Amino acid sequence: MSLRVSHHLLLCATASKAACCNPDVGKASWARLKEMVKQLDLENVERPEGVVLRSKVDCLRICSDGPIMLIWPDGIWYGGVSAERIEAILREHVIGGQPREGWIIRRTANK
Repeated sequence: MSLRVSHHLLLCATASKAACCNPDVGKASWARLKEMVKQLDLENVERPEGVVLRSKVDCLRICSDGPIMLIWPDGIWYGGVSAERIEAILREHVIGGQPREGWIIRRTANK
């Protein structure tokens, strides 16, 4: 049985040499992301859309406006991903399919 993945959330929030954000803000964002993914049951392997994976990454090479979140496979990069923005991103983009336009800092094509 293979695992069906709907999205993979990569959050650059606690870099060892953080240049994009205050490390305390990054830690709070990561904690909130973990909490909300569990609360919304996005890790459920029986979720029809597939599971939502999350990874804490050291650096996504955007050294401002952090924390930065890249949502795969959509190629959407969010800036300023504070703990307060996590729930809206999950509910509107990941679950609802509507990216939060005002928070997007970059788009990359998925090929």
